[in-house]
Amino acid sequence: MGNEKKLRVGLFFGSISSEHEVSRVSAAAWADALAQPPCCDRYEVVLVGITKAGRWLCYDGPTDAMRDGSWEQHPSCRPCVLSPDRTDHGLLLQDGGTTRVIPLDVVAPLLHGKNGEDGTFQGLCEMAGIPYVGCGVLASAVCMDKAVANTLMDAAGVPHCRWLAATRAELETAPGTVADRIEAALSYPVFVKPANAGSSVGISKVQDRAGLRAAIDTALAEDDKVVFEEFIDGQEVECAAIGNPDDPGSVSATRPGEILAGAEFYTYDDKYKNGVSQTLIPARLSEEKLDEVQDNARRAYLALGCAGLARCDFFVERSTGRVLCNELNTMPGFTAISMYPKLMEHEGLSFPVLVDRLIGLALRKRKGAY
Repeated sequence: MGNEKKLRVGLFFGSISSEHEVSRVSAAAWADALAQPPCCDRYEVVLVGITKAGRWLCYDGPTDAMRDGSWEQHPSCRPCVLSPDRTDHGLLLQDGGTTRVIPLDVVAPLLHGKNGEDGTFQGLCEMAGIPYVGCGVLASAVCMDKAVANTLMDAAGVPHCRWLAATRAELETAPGTVADRIEAALSYPVFVKPANAGSSVGISKVQDRAGLRAAIDTALAEDDKVVFEEFIDGQEVECAAIGNPDDPGSVSATRPGEILAGAEFYTYDDKYKNGVSQTLIPARLSEEKLDEVQDNARRAYLALGCAGLARCDFFVERSTGRVLCNELNTMPGFTAISMYPKLMEHEGLSFPVLVDRLIGLALRKRKGAY
């Protein structure tokens, strides 16, 4: 970089979320990547962890402590907040009895699930006037809410499975009526999901009406709205999408990879904890079907207004070959077993190069557009 000043990247992790632990691991992977070429010559990193209690701490220790959760006890931790005041354009750090400003050029919110991936943190960055990696406020909130995302995909003609939704009020005052609606629109087995929750959190597969109540209670523990979807007997495949919608020609999606789930369906533990699931890149599909999934991933990404990145999840029905969009994840995992970085690596982007590209997209994104 010669004498050029390094850009200061605020890397945020943790938060009050059911995916707190995964966020720590994803952010540690980013921090390690930012310490490698080409990133190490371009960026200075400021780490900010958010505890499960919601405390914000500026951290300057090893990434291994981020992974195992011991970072909170590290002596480097100092209380901080991201200031919404645009004249600060960064962190307010409490150091002893004084408060000082740490300016940030760009923010990477490696926050999964609620209180981070749902538009809340993105809104704070918009108020602060600081560029940030990933989708904007609206797209983040839309993709987090499965009922809203499904509604928009219906409007845009993006194919997905049959579904319906119900609120807590409906489910608690007229459960029989909701069950009747479900059985009229769908056939068992049915997936019961919280409309807003982290990746595969609170999801149940039910075989009959008797199983609905417990599944609904599980979903309501995560959110006040529940989505019901038909079961699809199909291959689970995922594409990695990248690019900004203000430059549609730059938006692309990878060839899909395939999930070989270790459980009956692809659970949160299967994705992030036990490592039992396996991935195949590319998926075991014909060239024509690989193209179809890839094209639909790009369509869904643009239809939902995504920016920066998203993982696009699909089913390919075994009996019919139908390609059906399941959901888009606006801040996918970046763990050692995560599909998004694996798909990008298969396309020729190493982890550090991918991180550099995502930060570049954040800096080029038109402020307030998404």
